[in-house]
Amino acid sequence: MKRRHALPLVVLLTIVSAALLTTVGRARAQPSVDSPPARVIKDLVYATVDDKPLALDLYLPAGDAPLAGPSRGEGGRTLLVWVHGGAWNTGSKAGVPSQLVRSGLAVASVDFRQASEARFPAQVHDIKAAIRFLRATTGTYGYRADRIVIAGASSGGHLAALVGVTNGHRQLEGSIGTFLDQSSNVQAIVSYFGASNLRTILAQSTPFGLNMRRPALDRLLGGQPDQVPDLAELASPVAHVDASDPPLLLLHGDQDPQMPINQSHELQGAYARVGQRVVLHVLHGVAHGGEAFFAPHYMNALLDFVEDDRKD
Repeated sequence: MKRRHALPLVVLLTIVSAALLTTVGRARAQPSVDSPPARVIKDLVYATVDDKPLALDLYLPAGDAPLAGPSRGEGGRTLLVWVHGGAWNTGSKAGVPSQLVRSGLAVASVDFRQASEARFPAQVHDIKAAIRFLRATTGTYGYRADRIVIAGASSGGHLAALVGVTNGHRQLEGSIGTFLDQSSNVQAIVSYFGASNLRTILAQSTPFGLNMRRPALDRLLGGQPDQVPDLAELASPVAHVDASDPPLLLLHGDQDPQMPINQSHELQGAYARVGQRVVLHVLHGVAHGGEAFFAPHYMNALLDFVEDDRKD
């Protein structure tokens, strides 16, 4: 009788132990969604183009302090640079998700020139200038210069991915701003339902998606992708992926009528082919955007990803 009951007891203890470890791990990773930033600094001008100031908003969590001396840039929090969506032509830095600014990360939400103001690659030039500014001023604001993550949603996800996979790309670096001696490199990328291949996106789109995508691409590129193939390739993150790129986190709803989920699959595949780290979360039954992407489970996944030392 003892022998018959011993194995179930061991199995039971193993299950309980695993459950306790899982619970502890989840508790550790739980984002501080009820912790508002200690400091919010609005309208920091990072560059001026044609007399137009380009600005960002900075959200700093409690406990951060300016760094000085030899430790400059080596302490503090991870900085997440947020790129808003809006078909490359609407939206603003005010649209940063509240869950991010309450997560314990330092967050910079960036404005950039819209496609109706300046065609691609102006948007990438601006965002890279913002990153150089943020890296140059880390000693003032206390986040880490060596741990900058870029993230965005929809068209902002596309721009975030493109900035992230073009570290050091001469044509996309631009010469905006006053900190050209600083690097615009990032250490991780997060794309929420963003485009990755402007050469295939129309063929993958629903009729609803086509009605939005065609005029948006005209504004961004000055024509449809088949009319400006070289520019469409330059604007496609999948065309730039190589083994030196930073780790990538993708989140996409499988019922998205606006941004084909195949765009995330393509970028996932490009990363897999070069052996780089990529994680794709498919949200079943979810369309384009919404609170589901920032539910606690996915916020935990985001925080675990951006704080993971493997991205170094």
